[in-house]
Amino acid sequence: MKKIGVAVVGYGGMGGYHADKISKMEKFELLGVYDINDERRKVADENGFYFYNSFEDVLNDERVELIVCAAFNDCHKDIAIRAMRAGKNVISEKPVTLCSEDLEEMIAVSNETGMLFTVHQNRRWDNDYRTIKNIYDKGELGKVHAIDSKVYGSRGIPGDWRREKQHGGGMVLDWGVHLLDQILMLNENKKMISVYATVTNVTNDEVDDGFRAVIKFEDGPECLVEVFTNNFIEAPRWYMAGENGTAIIEDWDLNGKIVMIKDWDKIDAVPVQAGAGITKTMAPRTDETIKEFPLEKIYVDWTDYYTNIYDVIRNGAKPLITHDQQRRLMKLMEAIFESAEKNEVIYF
Repeated sequence: MKKIGVAVVGYGGMGGYHADKISKMEKFELLGVYDINDERRKVADENGFYFYNSFEDVLNDERVELIVCAAFNDCHKDIAIRAMRAGKNVISEKPVTLCSEDLEEMIAVSNETGMLFTVHQNRRWDNDYRTIKNIYDKGELGKVHAIDSKVYGSRGIPGDWRREKQHGGGMVLDWGVHLLDQILMLNENKKMISVYATVTNVTNDEVDDGFRAVIKFEDGPECLVEVFTNNFIEAPRWYMAGENGTAIIEDWDLNGKIVMIKDWDKIDAVPVQAGAGITKTMAPRTDETIKEFPLEKIYVDWTDYYTNIYDVIRNGAKPLITHDQQRRLMKLMEAIFESAEKNEVIYF
């Protein structure tokens, strides 16, 4: 087994995460890290990592086969293109870049040089996502007509570059890129029809600090994606409604359940008091007509991402995260911004 030499460019939060994990992987060798902030050199020294003096030094190191780009979002394009032209494979942190035009330039250089260019969509390895995907793929609920995916925070945007438009800040590009990617992977073989979105600026005027997007798919579910950073009561992480049942995942710890219909024929209900009136329509189902099941919890290993990267570079395998997937995701994020700006539905 020939190890792959790796350098991490952008040694901040995620760069540090990559460096730490890579340094413990048997198929990779972490050769060093680089950051424009020279103060990060001390952190690298404390962690026992070599700190390159410049990006040029990274490119000139013939031992480096793979560069992990974890710099500011607006830097991904330049770093990736320079790296590929220098004969390096590239993993870009999400979002891959800031617009479709830039993405196409990056893909063109990958095709021209033959170097791997892919993205770290790590939340495809979230257990909650894999659990809801398992329910969806197995068809346990019957035809699914609605999927809600929500993440709420209460501290605004972190006080760093994520608050700055020039660096690609804001929640659509930060958390949205994760949740939207998950929704697109759930509906990978379904054509997107439209999206309607709004963004919020509760705590920050320069970039969006939250958004709500309704995405419709051909012969597929209507999907609601929400990311907010000024909410003090959390919403369920996932809510999936099908013709024969409903699934809910409350949180990342996989608390939740599935409720399925047992008897469609017993549809009559005793009216219940609902506020200032009564209702049969919204009366709860009786126990003999439904059955509750625990979630089949799916646990996955994030290091499978890097196992695939190794197999792509050494054995010619196909990357799990493809250019076409990133094209689709970028188009969706651009449509969300356009919809929010114009206050109208955007059709694909």
